[in-house]
Amino acid sequence: MALSSLFLFPDKAVSMNSTAKNHVKGIIGAIVDSSSRKGQEAKVAMEIARDDFNHQTNQTLILHVINSHGETIRAARAAKYLINKEGVQAILGPQTWEEASTVAESCSQNSHTIPILSLADATPPWATRRWPFLIQASLSHHAQMKAVAAVVQSWGWHRVIVIYEDTDSTANGLIHLSDALREKGAEISHFVALSPFNALSDDLEKLKKGQCRVFVVHSSLPLALRLFETAKEMKMMEKDYVWITTDSTTSLVHSINHSSMSSMQGVLGIRSYFPEPWAHSQDFYLKFRKKFKSEYSEEENHEPGIFALQAYDATRAVAAALIQEGNREGQHLLEKISSSDFKGLSGNVKFVDRKLPPAQVFQIVNVIGRSDREHGFWTDEKGFSETIDERAAYSPSMEKLGLVMWPGGPWYTPKGWTLPTMAKTLRIGVPNGSLTNRFVNVEYDPSTNNYSFKGFSIDVFKKTVNRLPYYLPYEFIPWGGNYTSLVEQVHLKNFDAAVGDIAIIYSRYKYVEFTHPHTESGLVMVVPVQSQSSNNSWLFTKPFTKSMWVLTAVINLYNGFVIWMIERNHCPELKGSILNQLGTLLWFAFATSFSLQGEMLHSNLSRIATLVWLFVILIISQSYTASLTSMLTVQGLQPKVADIGTLKTSNAKIGYSTKSFVLNYLVDVLHFNRNDVKNYSTTEGYAQALRTGEIAAAFLEVPVAKLFIAKYCKSFIMAGPTFRVGGYGFAFPKGTLMLPDMDEALLNVSESGVLRELENSLTAAEKCVEVEWDNKNVSLSPSTFLVLFILTGSVSTVALAIFVLRAKWETGKIMFKHTTIRMLILAVKIQLGHQKNRFSRRVSDIECPRNPPNT
Repeated sequence: MALSSLFLFPDKAVSMNSTAKNHVKGIIGAIVDSSSRKGQEAKVAMEIARDDFNHQTNQTLILHVINSHGETIRAARAAKYLINKEGVQAILGPQTWEEASTVAESCSQNSHTIPILSLADATPPWATRRWPFLIQASLSHHAQMKAVAAVVQSWGWHRVIVIYEDTDSTANGLIHLSDALREKGAEISHFVALSPFNALSDDLEKLKKGQCRVFVVHSSLPLALRLFETAKEMKMMEKDYVWITTDSTTSLVHSINHSSMSSMQGVLGIRSYFPEPWAHSQDFYLKFRKKFKSEYSEEENHEPGIFALQAYDATRAVAAALIQEGNREGQHLLEKISSSDFKGLSGNVKFVDRKLPPAQVFQIVNVIGRSDREHGFWTDEKGFSETIDERAAYSPSMEKLGLVMWPGGPWYTPKGWTLPTMAKTLRIGVPNGSLTNRFVNVEYDPSTNNYSFKGFSIDVFKKTVNRLPYYLPYEFIPWGGNYTSLVEQVHLKNFDAAVGDIAIIYSRYKYVEFTHPHTESGLVMVVPVQSQSSNNSWLFTKPFTKSMWVLTAVINLYNGFVIWMIERNHCPELKGSILNQLGTLLWFAFATSFSLQGEMLHSNLSRIATLVWLFVILIISQSYTASLTSMLTVQGLQPKVADIGTLKTSNAKIGYSTKSFVLNYLVDVLHFNRNDVKNYSTTEGYAQALRTGEIAAAFLEVPVAKLFIAKYCKSFIMAGPTFRVGGYGFAFPKGTLMLPDMDEALLNVSESGVLRELENSLTAAEKCVEVEWDNKNVSLSPSTFLVLFILTGSVSTVALAIFVLRAKWETGKIMFKHTTIRMLILAVKIQLGHQKNRFSRRVSDIECPRNPPNT
């Protein structure tokens, strides 16, 4: 080795077995940061891989390892030295993206295309297009961000703060983390960039004053340890705090000494999963511990981690390729490593004697006591499980894995946020001067100098707070300004929230965020009613549909025909000419609709049919009367103004509430003339103005309009369409972490029926009930009385059938009697004729003997 090389790389490690018996099969270079735990594990693992390869194949593999000290320029120089001076056929090991990209660019500028296997955990996709000879030899850790997001979702947290090391290696994963959290319904409220030169206490102090208590740490192990030590000193490793570490920290937790571990109690970590080496390769585990302890005796823990295993497998992969390709270099060796033995970019790492699990499997660990305890696994597209095998049961929630010890213990679930340290009790502004005191009623008691707060919106808020999974202290403070100014006070931090009949509109969203509405949304027009007689000459036909009228007439005629048939032999007046019988039939048909006519009926069959039909017609007539009465009543209550078009064309005056948003909507959206719009502060003022004609219509929000109509139901009515705006909600500052919990609690209040009970009590004191009518749905159809029609038709048909059968039977009996008599008469006649003939002959014999005597 040249003397200059020794000065340039004084800690360069050169390993070469004796070449007496074996020829050199390949030369590999390695660039590691031996000042870091990752670099130390990688160096030891590479040397073990080289020794195993030489021993198992009876070949000679030479390994040159250079310490870069984590400096990119030093790494680039090392790469040039290894290629130009040592003649390496491949380079292993840049463990950060900064070093890997610098080495690749340096080789590209010097026209070197030997394979470079990067052990960095975040290689951008474009890197392989720019440097085709650069191969990612470690599993991409971008998938771990999905695991972090799944953990956040499991516990119902919606906001997190990301603390990351300000380097290219860590910054590359932040976009993936942001996207993964957004898919799970969570957001990153702040990014905090750290560097080794930062005063961590200043950054943590700012975070401590905020509300969010869920922190995701994405940094190297040394900086993470400094962070946790500072956080512990500032009492940020206690109850209500959540700390989640990514793979760059968690995969090295096994190397932390006991004093540093005490600063991380309750930390939850995500790390790449791989089978424990002593369970699959006891030989590798023992060799590693022995060699690592001898070279780095100052380290307390000597177990290998994921970085050691990756370095071992990468070395074996290159060695295997060199065996098959011989001394061929460049493109041939690159293709061999990329296509056959190594598939690092796809996440499936297949080497000579080991297959690492795919990048989508991560292990969840919980730092408890002096070690990190396995808490389960997370697999992409499957979720959480306690084990990784064929019998594993998966769940979308981490809660199924059991209790976690969070900072501050004991076992409980932090809510993920807290009230600001400057405000222990929420100061909630309440509007004083609502249009109706049913929603918000603020009263002042001079004897106690206190205010009382009542009303529907106040009750809903109290019920909602009671459903929160934690105690929330608050106090109401009256506000005498308009509603928009109240919302601005929340934005200015003078109030922590605002509660009342505050309409949810777009212009207020630039100041605050709202909960889901707790009332119906909309804006309606209220106008006076006018008594109006109906000029519809055919209104009396409206209670029944056409088919109902036709069916009723048919059944009437049919029943009249049945009664006429049965009674015609008993009543002389039912006989006569055809015209007379037809008139009588029609009279029977309709007369039975109003009276039983029992004294005129002689047959029990006709009486039964008439009785059933009278029962049916009684129900139908009563229904007709009720329907017609309702129609006549509703016809008398018509709105004076039917639509806003009439108001505009007549330049009529309209009213709105003084403190509501309605004015801008009327002018900007509905395009009313501002001079035609007047404001009122009470419902009584609206009513008086509408009665006197001062205004032709009033525009009210739906909840207020319903109360107004309930109170003045005989005088006013809602008319025209409902404009979908507004709805009352509770206002909170933008970015508040309480909002999701409030929405969930409000949904609980609604689904449990409590909100419905409050709505019913809102108008319970009003005796007058709002009446709404739709003439299209008034008319009664045959389906309403189908059973009754079938009943009367069936009874009449049975009666007619019995009558016909009985008539035939009577006719048959009479015909039989007549036939018998005729036969008897005929027999008598025949007998009498026979006797007459005999008598005649006798007379003849006397008068004229047949054989007269001879004369």
